[in-house]
Amino acid sequence: MWKAVILQINSSKSGISYQLIVKSKFKPMKKLLLSLLTLSIFVIFTACQQGQATRSSSGLPEGMTQQVALPSDTSLNKIVKSPDEWKAELTEMEYYVLREKGTERSFTGDLWDHKGTGVYACAACELPLFSSETKFRSGTGWPSFWEPIKKEFIAEEVDNKYGWNRVEVLCARCDGHLGHVFEDGPKPTGLRYCINSASLDFVEKK
Repeated sequence: MWKAVILQINSSKSGISYQLIVKSKFKPMKKLLLSLLTLSIFVIFTACQQGQATRSSSGLPEGMTQQVALPSDTSLNKIVKSPDEWKAELTEMEYYVLREKGTERSFTGDLWDHKGTGVYACAACELPLFSSETKFRSGTGWPSFWEPIKKEFIAEEVDNKYGWNRVEVLCARCDGHLGHVFEDGPKPTGLRYCINSASLDFVEKK
């Protein structure tokens, strides 16, 4: 007499449903077939579950961030040069911003709407300061970041030049003026590093 064995597996997460019917006159054969089919289903089911790992907007698994390689020289040994030496190395706008604490007009810099993947380094000494991972569009017309690559790469000073206190941010290695940091940025830090394009060089990830 033929006997039927029904094996059913459902997974609400994967959307996978299996229903296998095994028929056999002989119990030993039935058990063997059932064992083999169960093993096959387990392998397929596990592979499907792993293939559906949650991914972030960058295409990486949730909880992982893209790693941007840093230049080899990230030491914080102070770089001190005379005004004439800086003028010989920097453009007029770079010198105005970095050495004279100037501000470029909004929406005029070359990096405010830049979307490449890589590192934004100090235009004067090439210390890596910000990653493209933390850049966001603030609507201000200046490059904006919610976090530096390393906190120690950024120096801060109180700036009350216009009658109210602001926090000026500088390159920790050459003391070049970068911009200011405000507490109106996005999560997770709530900070907005508002940086002049002229103070940065972009190094594309390779």
